[in-house]
Amino acid sequence: MPEQSAAEQVTDHPALDVLARVGLVAYGLVHLLIAALAVRIAFGAGGQADKAGALQAVAATGVGRAVLWLVVGGLVALVADRLVEAVWGHRGLPWVSRLRRTAVDLAEAVVFALLAKTAADVAADGGAEPSSTPLPTMLLGLPGGPVLLGAAGVGVVIVAGYAAYRGLSGAFRRDLDLRGAGLRRSLLVMRLGRVGWTALGTAYVLSGALLVVAAVQHDPAQPVGLDAALKGLSEHTLGPPALVVLAAGLAVFAVYSLFQARHRAG
Repeated sequence: MPEQSAAEQVTDHPALDVLARVGLVAYGLVHLLIAALAVRIAFGAGGQADKAGALQAVAATGVGRAVLWLVVGGLVALVADRLVEAVWGHRGLPWVSRLRRTAVDLAEAVVFALLAKTAADVAADGGAEPSSTPLPTMLLGLPGGPVLLGAAGVGVVIVAGYAAYRGLSGAFRRDLDLRGAGLRRSLLVMRLGRVGWTALGTAYVLSGALLVVAAVQHDPAQPVGLDAALKGLSEHTLGPPALVVLAAGLAVFAVYSLFQARHRAG
């Protein structure tokens, strides 16, 4: 079909492929910074260990701010890549599998879009603390806001759970083209992916659960997000060691992202 052929040309365009690989590197960098900040929290040094905090660390210098705009471009390319795949991909699969793959593509597009917006806001502000009202607080102020926030929290938990499933099951393998990588590198990438995706899902399950708690309590002041989840974990008796393990897992995911950028399936 002409429309499908045109979409395939867009997906396979070299410029989009390069930008998508840059976006994967950027995605890995963000989680590496989150891992480093999580270790600081585990040892009582404080810091904001969510995506915004990690990006603010990058934007603290002029060079970092320029790099951050490149990150925005890469993430936008990832959004376009996921949307094109959601519309035109998976055509040879049974409808149930196609529906599931499309839902995953759309969820990833939303994640990349939100991170791209956050990165653009941080880059525009030069790494300053954001002055805008947090989205959860805005949602709670709307009619039916607690329901919306609770639904968002449940959505985050579902997506995070699927991320952990991808790690445990090895389903992330379809994102990779390991032909020519050799047995040793292929095994390394698969091991990194299993650990990294599982850690990523675990971290964001905690984040989604806090959104649900804030919705149930109707409390705009309830700390939410990944930063609050990691800080809350550190306050428990076994929290700091668990936080270090989780940070190590996020660092593994960051390394996996670099390999995915190198061996990204077309």
